[in-house]
Amino acid sequence: MDEVEVVVAHSERVTLRVGEVFLKVDTDRARIEVEVAAMALVPVPTPRVLWHRPPVLAISAVPGTALGRLGEASTASPAAWAAAGAAVRKLHDAPLPPWPARGSGPGELAAELDRECELLVRSGVLPADLVARNRQVAEAVIRPWTPVFTHGDLQITHVFVEDDEVTGIIDWSEAGPGDALFDLATLTLGHEEHLGDVAAGYEADIDVEMIRAWWSMRSLLAVRWLAEHGFDPFAPGCEVDVLRSRM
Repeated sequence: MDEVEVVVAHSERVTLRVGEVFLKVDTDRARIEVEVAAMALVPVPTPRVLWHRPPVLAISAVPGTALGRLGEASTASPAAWAAAGAAVRKLHDAPLPPWPARGSGPGELAAELDRECELLVRSGVLPADLVARNRQVAEAVIRPWTPVFTHGDLQITHVFVEDDEVTGIIDWSEAGPGDALFDLATLTLGHEEHLGDVAAGYEADIDVEMIRAWWSMRSLLAVRWLAEHGFDPFAPGCEVDVLRSRM
């Protein structure tokens, strides 16, 4: 009998693996509904939905291995990173989904950044100078953008590759209209050395400074949440190191 593996577990959601089946339990029913709808629409490889009974979603495993992990050197080839960039471009070129963005627009993002930076400093989680410098960098992303179909949480652990081809992209619960550069920044967070490979596969001019601004924005907004939900943003190569690299 297959053992049950706990993939992710915190107060908002749990993902279990039993053999070749993943079971996702989410407190937010809308997130699972978005995930199912997105996987039916996107022109890139995704897991197969086996069944869906809110708040549980059962999906198949995808072949291959994750592109990498935050805090660890990626063993994937430059060609595999370029293939990931090509898959993201295909997603961004797809028609917009029929639901509104789940993330923040420029106005909401500015307010969220203000609030989070104040809390980071007041609580002593991060030094004031580190927060101030990265806030200055991050503010560049607070501008209008033309929305595209985005994954919304395109961490490298969500992109699977085999033989330098993308075999599956998982975890679509944050999918929706958004800023293309946010997806590209999330994919390359902590792996700046592969940004050129991703850009080569994406086959479009990429504003590198805006990518760096999204690295700072995502990291500032994530540090407290990660720490409060059992993750370690202070681990080598993770979010706090990303912030320190901007000093």
